[in-house]
Amino acid sequence: MEITYYGHSTFKLKGKSGTVVTDPFLPEVGWSLPTLSADLVTVSHDHFDHNAAQKVNGTARRPQPFIVSQPGEYEVGGISVFGTLSYHDNVRGAERGVNTIQTIIIDDVRICHLGDLGHELTSQQLDEIGVVDVLLCPVGGTFTIDPKLAIKTIQQIEPSYAIPMHYKTAQHSEKLSQLLTLEEFLKEYGVTPASQPKVIIEKNRMPEETELIVLDIQK
Repeated sequence: MEITYYGHSTFKLKGKSGTVVTDPFLPEVGWSLPTLSADLVTVSHDHFDHNAAQKVNGTARRPQPFIVSQPGEYEVGGISVFGTLSYHDNVRGAERGVNTIQTIIIDDVRICHLGDLGHELTSQQLDEIGVVDVLLCPVGGTFTIDPKLAIKTIQQIEPSYAIPMHYKTAQHSEKLSQLLTLEEFLKEYGVTPASQPKVIIEKNRMPEETELIVLDIQK
């Protein structure tokens, strides 16, 4: 199963069972999303930098992607998605509303996309998420969890791989200028892995301890 990063919270997950695009964004983020195709699109919450499902094309399997934007259980063409209710802030959604954590299963690999999680996970949420092979974790703070809480969340979930997302880059617009950078997260984490254009995850070759992966942004 192959993972490619397109910046902010957008990833393409490509497996034998099909393709998923997570949290596609509008150009207001600071750059335009390239042309992407998917069988399924997940949307963690209804904000411009996460909800542009209409920007994603269909595939030979599905003329239009199936969109998952709410908690619940879904299965589309061999791809399973489990949505867990959470919040975009630490006051149960009073400031920024709700957020859906999406756990996606492709080719028996479990990928958890935290969306714009804004608080520490509860034991119930951790139970719902379950075992995670790959964690896609926001680290930029302000609108979501900051580096310290991101590290705690990674330690709570104990994934085989953790991939940071939702951090400030030079291309981000003024609307998102309050985000912290990837470098600030890596300094807090204490590890600076070499970045790579994409990563291939094999279910039968998982590390025993969490391995941090940094992906280049594809544009």
